[in-house]
Amino acid sequence: MPSRGWKRGVRHQAWFPGETLNTVIGQGFMTATPLQLAQMTALIAQRGEGRRPHVLMASENPVNGNLQSVSTQASAPVRLNNERNWNIVIEGMEDVVHAPRGTAHHYIGKDLPYRIAGKSGTAQVAGLAQDEAAPELEDVERLLRDHALFVAFAPSDDPRIAIAVLVEHGGGGSSTASPVARAVMDTYLLGTRVVQAEERVLW
Repeated sequence: MPSRGWKRGVRHQAWFPGETLNTVIGQGFMTATPLQLAQMTALIAQRGEGRRPHVLMASENPVNGNLQSVSTQASAPVRLNNERNWNIVIEGMEDVVHAPRGTAHHYIGKDLPYRIAGKSGTAQVAGLAQDEAAPELEDVERLLRDHALFVAFAPSDDPRIAIAVLVEHGGGGSSTASPVARAVMDTYLLGTRVVQAEERVLW
């Protein structure tokens, strides 16, 4: 996470108050990989308890074919001064999907057989001038369109899956990335895709 100390040590520059606001909404010097976003989402789902991510499930002995599973390692727990804040964050993420005014409700929140806690996001690709209005998506060259992001875990009352979806140059996180997340979670939790992710022509 960028900070006053980081900027002074790396950039040899002072930290400005506006950079705190940028960092809070994930802009400015803030960067994260999809894996880091998924890990963060899993930590929220488990209220600070988590496992270190890894990609190897097992290794096979080439001589006898025996499988040796790779065990996961616990990550350092995240502790809050007030544990009730976990509930505040999770309830807000549930509202993104289930509340009528939630940004993803229209796209994935209807007729859900389980509860999802999610958060949409947009990673800006091209900057705008201070007084320049954002153009319509179809008027923007594809490689200049924002990246669509959606992170989620489900079921929110008994988490079994955490996911981060990034659709490069996809536009809005709720409209483009959340249907992909819903399709993956339906497959994992129900064994079938209840709702097909909407097909969109992006270029």
